[in-house]
This record gives sequence, C-alpha cells and structure tokens, in this order.
Amino acid sequence: MAHTSTTVRGGGPSSAPSRRRRASRGSGLPPRLIPYVLLGPGLLVIAVLLLYPLYQVAEMSFYDMKLKNVRPNNPVPPEFVGLDNYTKVFDSDLFWPSLRNTIFFALAAVVLTIGVGTLVGLLLNRLGRKMSLFVIVGVMAAWATPPVAQGIIWRWLFDADAGAANWVLNLLPDWLSNLVFGKSDWSGHPWFNDAFSIFLVLTLAVVWASFPFISVSILAGLKSIPSELYEAAKMDGSGVVSTFRKITLPMLRPVYSVLIVLSIIWDFRVFTQLYMLAGGTVNRDAYNLSLWMYAEAFGGTMKMGLGAAIAVVLTGMLLIITFVYVRQIVKTEDVR
Repeated sequence: MAHTSTTVRGGGPSSAPSRRRRASRGSGLPPRLIPYVLLGPGLLVIAVLLLYPLYQVAEMSFYDMKLKNVRPNNPVPPEFVGLDNYTKVFDSDLFWPSLRNTIFFALAAVVLTIGVGTLVGLLLNRLGRKMSLFVIVGVMAAWATPPVAQGIIWRWLFDADAGAANWVLNLLPDWLSNLVFGKSDWSGHPWFNDAFSIFLVLTLAVVWASFPFISVSILAGLKSIPSELYEAAKMDGSGVVSTFRKITLPMLRPVYSVLIVLSIIWDFRVFTQLYMLAGGTVNRDAYNLSLWMYAEAFGGTMKMGLGAAIAVVLTGMLLIITFVYVRQIVKTEDVR
C-alpha cells in the first residue's frame, strides 16, 4: 500500500490525466479560439503595414489630391470629387493601351517564367548534390539582384552602340538573320524607341530574375514525390513526357497553383524594370498600369488622386483574377 501511494504522488500513470486536466483548465481559452489568438499578431502586422495604407490609397482616390494638399507646412485641404477620378481613368486614352500592355506582358512573362523554372527545376533534381547546390547559388544570384540593377543590366545589354545583344546578333549568318528577323545588320539598332522592343527586353529581364524562385520551388516539390511512383512508371514502360504528365504534374499541382498566383501578381505590377528600360515616363506607348499610375501621381502636376484611382483599379483587377483562379482550384480539388 505504501508503495502504491508513493507511485501516485511521484507522477505515476494515475497522476498524468490529472495534470493534463489541470493544464487544460489553466489555459483559460476554448480550443476553437486558440488558432485565432495565435494568428492575431500576424494579422495585426498585416493590418498596419498593408490594409491601412491600402485604405488610405482608396480614400485618396475620391479627392483631387495634389502637391499643395500634402505640403508639410500649411497644407490645403483636398477637394472631394467622388467618382470623378475613376471616370477620368476609364475615359482616358491611355487606359486601354496600358491595360493591353499589362495583360499581354503578364501573360507572356508568367508562361515563360513557369516554363523555364520548371525545366531548370527538373534539371536540378537530376544533378548531384554538389552540382545542384552550385547551380542553385548561381541562379539565385539573379533572383537576388535588385530591380533597379536588373533594369540597368538589361539596358546596357541592349544598348544601341555598346550593347552585347547587337554584337551577338551580328555574329549570326546573314541568311539566318534575314530568315528569322528580316534583317542582317544590327549595328546601332535601337531597342528602346518603340513599345514592342521595350516590352520584349522587359520580358527577358523579368523571366531572368523570376525563374530561379520558380525553379527552387519546383525542386522542393519534386523532392516530396515518392520515388516508388517513378519506379513503377519505369517498369510499366512509361516515357519521360508521359511520366511528367501523369505523375509529376498532378503531384506538383498545389505548388503550381501558388506559383502562378504569385507570378500573376508580380508581373501585373512590374514597374521598376520598365521605368529603367523605358527611360522614365516619356514614352507613353510603353505604359503599363503601374507606370501610368506613377506618371499621373508624381509627374507634371502630380495628380495623386488620379494616380490613387489607377492603383485601386489595378488592385481590384488583381483581386478578381486571384479570386477566380483560386476558386477554380478549390472547385477542381473538391471534384476530386
């Protein structure tokens, strides 16, 4: 008997449930509220750093906000104009060309980034550990390059007089250059005089800087796929393309879902690289929505209310596209 009572007091099996009950009562929170309490600090940071500035931009879009209204000394109260800024946005001659440039560029950049990133990710998965690490460090250097530096690098590469692009194109045989490009002499060719060439270089710059993140994410997803699936496919005589389509692609579908959403958001709001390549806001034909927004808000008379309205329109488009895409993904998963 003495031995039994000592075991209970010393923390034996009969005392464990009692301690768990005391710990549960000591928390003071219902279990269903614990996740919200843990998420609270993060949501507060998001609200302060993201939601409140977004609210300020939305509020600014309803005012005729100019430089005189934000002067540190004796600012003039802005005039409330309601939806006039939004009317000006949709009635502007720059809206549809800017929207077209934004959509076409984002479509090309997302497709190329996902495609190149997938190919490099498959390559990294095939390489040995040391070589894979070496390649990862090399490609991640491009992803870590600041956007301003990216713009400077690619503007130098496609410089009309000293750029490497014209020099490389001049090395091509004349018949091949004429067949592919319709010209053989690339000396002094200006790449930044028309919108198509600017967005062509911009696409190359963005894909170069973005595919490393996609590659590393795809590599992480590939490492999570059981090797037994590939061994079974190999025994069944499945080819490389068939194996990728029937095994790799379905298993990586959640990874692709996140990467495509992120790529759409990033490419829709590209600004810094385009600003550097276009040489500022001079070429109106090269505007996307972000560059147009900057030109209205901080160029000339600084129509910050109009720029805020463009920002709200761009944000609304991104939210709609993201919502529709994510909803489609959820419906597809529910069906399965």
